Amino acid sequence: MAVMKNYLLPILVLFLAYYYYSTNEEFRPEMLQGKKVIVTGASKGIGREMAYHLSKMGAHVVLTARSEEGLQKVVSRCLELGAASAHYIAGTMEDMTFAEQFIVKAGKLMGGLDMLILNHITQTSLSLFHDDIHSVRRVMEVNFLSYVVMSTAALPMLKQSNGSIAVISSLAETAMKEISGIINAQASPKEECALEIIKGTALRKSEVYYDKSPLTPILLGNPGRKIMEFFSLRYYNKDMFVSN
Repeated sequence: MAVMKNYLLPILVLFLAYYYYSTNEEFRPEMLQGKKVIVTGASKGIGREMAYHLSKMGAHVVLTARSEEGLQKVVSRCLELGAASAHYIAGTMEDMTFAEQFIVKAGKLMGGLDMLILNHITQTSLSLFHDDIHSVRRVMEVNFLSYVVMSTAALPMLKQSNGSIAVISSLAETAMKEISGIINAQASPKEECALEIIKGTALRKSEVYYDKSPLTPILLGNPGRKIMEFFSLRYYNKDMFVSN
């Protein structure tokens, strides 16, 4: 106990302080001026709010979702808010061909890509599993495989621009409505959540948490995992990974 109190705990505190506060760079809206951004799941909820924030900052945006009518309204509003350009391509992420081709088309529309924001998700039943493999497969395709397909297709453009990818998981208002009565929790305001996501992505933060409690990032960030990664990566030859 004395060793932990005198050595390990101070080291842990210093490590966490360095990890969470090592960057002094502050977000500025002009960082997004002229940037080329894709937002999925953008016809409503937090995706729509991200599109609006990006538009106010003067970014180029290409949006996608299943609802063409919803996307038309969002794109119209984006142009009113000052987007450098705004386009939409409607489709379903159950179709991996669409997911891949959407990235290609969006890149051509904007002439490149700086930021890929993956926000789409399919409705998932919170009931007990009853041998419905089809539903499991659909959820995995939309909520996981389409992310891999789109990220892979976007990587060549993102490498050229030194861009970034953001993957969203939220308890904002729209998401909470879907699980109302099942999970009793207060919804986070989607406008504020959307802005924090954009800030974190622009600053290339590995994780962003929206919560009023300062303990949430520490608890959810799993400091133990980060410490293990820090020490274990010393044994890997990163050059070999790159060359292979």
